[in-house]
Formats: sequence, C-alpha cells, structure tokens
Amino acid sequence: MVNSPDRSVRVRFCPSPTGNPHVGLVRTALFNWAFARHHGGTMVFRIEDTDAARDSEESYQQLLDSLRWLGLDWDEGPEVGGPHAPYRQSQRMDTYRDIAGKLLAGGYAYHCYCTTEELDARREAARAAGKPSGYDGHCRELTAEQTAAFEAEGRSAIVRFRMPDQPITFRDLVRGELTFTPDNVPDYGIVRANGAPLYTLVNPVDDALMEITHVLRGEDLLSSTPRQIALYQALIELGVAKAVPEFGHLPYVMGEGNKKLSKRDPQSSLNLYRERGFLPEGLLNYLSLLGWSFSADQDVFTVPEMIEKFDIADVNANPARFDLKKAESINADHIRMLDEKEFAARCEPWLRAPHAPWAPEDFDRDAWERIAPHAQTRLTVLSDITANVDFLFLKEPVEDEASWQKAMKGEPAALLTTARARLEAADWTSPESLKDAVLKAGEEHGLKLGKAQAPVRVAVTGRTVGLPLFESLEILGKDRTLARIDAALAKLTA
Repeated sequence: MVNSPDRSVRVRFCPSPTGNPHVGLVRTALFNWAFARHHGGTMVFRIEDTDAARDSEESYQQLLDSLRWLGLDWDEGPEVGGPHAPYRQSQRMDTYRDIAGKLLAGGYAYHCYCTTEELDARREAARAAGKPSGYDGHCRELTAEQTAAFEAEGRSAIVRFRMPDQPITFRDLVRGELTFTPDNVPDYGIVRANGAPLYTLVNPVDDALMEITHVLRGEDLLSSTPRQIALYQALIELGVAKAVPEFGHLPYVMGEGNKKLSKRDPQSSLNLYRERGFLPEGLLNYLSLLGWSFSADQDVFTVPEMIEKFDIADVNANPARFDLKKAESINADHIRMLDEKEFAARCEPWLRAPHAPWAPEDFDRDAWERIAPHAQTRLTVLSDITANVDFLFLKEPVEDEASWQKAMKGEPAALLTTARARLEAADWTSPESLKDAVLKAGEEHGLKLGKAQAPVRVAVTGRTVGLPLFESLEILGKDRTLARIDAALAKLTA
C-alpha cells in the first residue's frame, strides 16, 4: 500500500560494477527502493561503469542478479529501458563531453595546467602555514598568454569546476541543515587530462538529465555534496537541469572494532548470506534496521509493511552496527512465517547437488514433504535443512563419534535391545505409539524418556539433537529404523 502517491518522486541507485555486491550497497538500494515505493514514485537503476580498469561485466551481471533475488525491482534502467536511456555511463560519453564543453563556454569551468608536483608542493606549503590544503585556484584566471605558454610547454590540462565564493547551505533529509564554507570546498576536477569525465561530473549530470528528485546515498559521499549542488546550479543556469535534488546521507554500517564495514570484510558479502540460505525478505528486514526503525517494539515485519511505514526522516544519522546474530534471528522468524508448501519449496535447492550429500535418486519427495513441517521451526537459515534431514536420504546415518560417545553411556546395548523389541511391536502409523515404546523401554531400565531416547536417536540419525524423534522414526519407516538399531547393536557388541 502506498501513502500519499507522488509520481514526481524519482530516486536512483547507481553502483559501480566492481567486486561482489555487499550489504552496505544493498542497504542503500533498499532505502531508495522503499522510498520510491512508499511515495508511488520511480526507481531508476543506473550503472556507473566509467572506470574500465576496475569495472567488470561479471560484477554487472551479479548486481542485476542480486537485485532480482532480493525483489528490488526498478522502473527505469538496464533490461527495462526508459525515457533517459542508456543507463550505463560507459554508453553516455558524448553527453558528458557536451556538458563539459557548455560548462567551459559558460565560464563555470576552466582548464587547469598544474602538474602533480606543483600541486603537491603548494599543498604542503599550505599545510605548513596552517591553511586549507585544497586546490588554491592557481589557474582560475589565466590570461590567453599564460594559457598559450603552458600549451607551448606541452602541458596537458584537466577541467576544473569553478566553485562559488560563498557558503553552500542545504537541508539534509537525515542530518538537518548543513553549511560548507568556500575554504573547505575548493575548485575540483571534472574531466581528466585525457578527456575522460570524472565521477564528479557524470554523477550529477546524469541525475540532472534523469530528473532525480531525491539522492539517498552513503555518508561517505557527504563531503562531495556541496560540489554537486554548485554544479546543479550551473546546470540549471545552462538549461540542462530543472532543479537541485534533495539529499539524504545514510549512516555508516559498522563491522567489528567500530570500523566501517568494507567490501573486504567477509560478513559484508551479499553472496555469503544468499549461499547460507537467508530469505530475501529476512535479509531485507534486517538491513532496513541498519539506520531505520519500524517501531519501538517491533523488529520483524514484511516488505510491504516496511514500504507502508518507510520515511527517510526517520533514518538515524548515527552509525549502525551489523549484528550477525540478530540478522540470523530475524531470518529464522521469517522462515517460520512461510506457509508449509512455500517453506518446502524454498528448501529444495539445499536438498539437491551440490549441497546434498546423498545421491539424487535417494531423495524421497514424499518423505521430505512429511518431515518439512517439523523442520520449519528448527532452522536459522535454509542451508541448515541438509543436516537436519540427511538421515532420511542417506543409506546410513552420519557417523559422529562425539555424538556416539555422548549418547552411548551406561548399558546402551541392553536399552537398545529392549527398545528395538518394543518398536517392532508398535503401531508405526502413530508417533505417539513409537514414543510410548521407547518410554516403556526406558522404564524397564530405570531411565526417563530423555535418557532412553538418546541412544535411539544417535543409532538412527547419527546425532544427539535434531528434529522430533518419533515423527522422524515414523517417516523413516519401520524397516530402516530397526536396521539402524541393529547396526548400532552390532557396533556396541563387536
């Protein structure tokens, strides 16, 4: 359900296709997507792939696949199209060259011939004098003669944007009113000496041409915002842009040791959570809590419920800590929220190769569908299902010596012999009958049910913990259960 539909709201998600998608990137995509869906606006997906040395087609395809898996659809962008195509920056170079030319012609930008050595020397001198060490405007007002002299030396020039000489103030949707003074925001490069446009040009130009109304992005980009606002204002004066978008800078996601979660942190990889069997809705639920709150007393909610309540004004400016245990807990709640058929279907990838340790022909769909409801309440992630049900599909139970030693104490052979006899005589259409058989076997040996069923569980499943035992025995069947108890007895008496 959408509150206050506003079709004029246009947001963008514009990652670079480098490396694997990470959870911080997904959190940014999620907040943009939820904001657009809440307002009934437009989600633009744009690829910033102008860095040929780092960008890769593999990463690009992973981005598309990841967004599809998460259900974060887009209204304009790759594979969807739209009125502002193309949506890959590498295909928009003519546009950037044209805009750079207009900025130069209009006096909003200028050529800078300073060498790296000259820049470094002047920055060092400024630092030594206790002054700001940004670009000092050396080439701002070059005469024609100075320009000709530099070119005669064979110097190449970058294009710098001319920042205004007055403070820039804007209201951040997350952080409130912010002001940047001119000495903290010097003129900056927008085109390399080889003519290649920089992010500082292409990002705001695309936002302007695609009529983006709200820019929701990471806090690490906050320092570039006054530069971009000045560029938007120049583009408005040139007739290229219609308005300056509103900005909201999202809090850092922190990892271990109060450090920003980076791409290199293992727990930041989206693929890790997908491979472990996180539900998309469970992961999105948790990621939405990294800087935003559904309510004071509710952490678990559906994606539609998030869309209904999401407001960028409710995002907290303070850093958010990634807590894997909480992410797993929330995912477990979402697993339990699935209906039984949906749960069974979601688990199936982990019941087939390469995840499953049994042969494909040994998978029994009827047995799986019967055991699935008993497994649903036990999982944290879907990949847990394999170890929970392997006793059903393996020819022999998993050999776990630690479990064996833990369960086979006292006189296990005598107990198993009694339990086997009672199970053989039991009604195998009733888990209660099987439970009663083991209970009575335990009583004969002075044991309560918990102690009596432990050797039976290990003999049949190979583990000391698992799904409800007597429902598991019923589904495994009488013949296979008794055969496994026989094998355990043979091991005990060998």
